Amino acid sequence: MRLQDKVAIITGAGRGIGQATAVKFATEGAKVVVCDLSPEWIEETVRMCKETRGDAMGYAADVRDIKSLEGMVAATVARWGRVDCLVNNAGIVADAQMKNMSEDQFDSVIEINLKGVFNCTKAVVNTMLAQQSGVILNASSIVGLHGNFGQTNYAASKFGVIGMVKTWARELGRKGIRANAVCPGFIATTILGTIPEKVLRALEDKVPLGRLGKPEEIANTFAWLASDEASYINGAVIEVSGGLTI
Repeated sequence: MRLQDKVAIITGAGRGIGQATAVKFATEGAKVVVCDLSPEWIEETVRMCKETRGDAMGYAADVRDIKSLEGMVAATVARWGRVDCLVNNAGIVADAQMKNMSEDQFDSVIEINLKGVFNCTKAVVNTMLAQQSGVILNASSIVGLHGNFGQTNYAASKFGVIGMVKTWARELGRKGIRANAVCPGFIATTILGTIPEKVLRALEDKVPLGRLGKPEEIANTFAWLASDEASYINGAVIEVSGGLTI
């Protein structure tokens, strides 16, 4: 198993891509911290991880609250002694055309999707520096690479986490810490729930593979990047979109 005994914290792990990533990591032998806001979602993901015979614990934390994140890292180190990987997956959408977007819509997305990634990484980085090893993985999006109608705030946040990854790759690489970003295309999760069926079908038609992505396909990419098989990959931005942007 490619992640045997590695310790991973995954934010936004209560459902969707985060949940699939937690289960994949557990299947690959990792000890997983399931981080989310909802105790019910956390409990369900922990149960799914343990069904793979993996080891997992849940922790309710808000990525906007650095103190709660520091508590999560301390609890992780107390239980397992280290943190080998952080997957910054938590995120929200609040879509509107720029002319109609409220300040609150803009600020809330930036606070969670961008500042939250900074907060989580800030909470864990000293532990990784002390170990002289670690992997930081940011969930970006093809929207962060190419923009998207009605998503000024989301595009800005997802472009920003790419900039963070490239900076951290330079700052932390010589300390044994790798940082990379994954840019999913349109993935079949609840985040697409507000998109009309007709629009979803049109999106599928634009993908050369002819379908939306599966959460497990993004989880597989995260798992590989977290493993020693990707030991020379640092500062990379990997698009997983079925070829949507070709």
